[in-house]
Amino acid sequence: MTEQQPTQFERGTDGPKVIVVGVDGSESSLRAAAYAAGLARRQHALLAIVYVQPVLAAGAAMGAPVAETTDEIAEDLVAQIRHETERVKGIFDIRWEFHTFRGDPYGGLVKAADELKADAVIVGASEQAGHRIIGSVAVRLVKAGRWPVTVVP
Repeated sequence: MTEQQPTQFERGTDGPKVIVVGVDGSESSLRAAAYAAGLARRQHALLAIVYVQPVLAAGAAMGAPVAETTDEIAEDLVAQIRHETERVKGIFDIRWEFHTFRGDPYGGLVKAADELKADAVIVGASEQAGHRIIGSVAVRLVKAGRWPVTVVP
């Protein structure tokens, strides 16, 4: 018979090391970013903030300045994030990176989570009515079953 050694609880060694959060400027994505930032702070994890630039072939074919518009959105998001980071500097310290991927939101977040070796993915709930029919990005990420996914309302 083997005598069992009492196990010692390890504090602060478990949990995600890389948290990916998808942002697109919508209210729900900004709430998701705030939730993810809190989780990253508590877990001492890296917060990878991901913006997926849509590839709109139809808009580009009609001469619309799609790339410039999506670049402006990305720059605005980075400015907002930097502002918020400075605002809480000294109160909350969060390690974060901003990444831009191209493609559809689902495919871009999957690629980001794979490349960044995400332990968790956080997204905002869809605010578009059409997603009830074709499925939201969040539902598709959950169905993929490759990472824990948290959907923030």
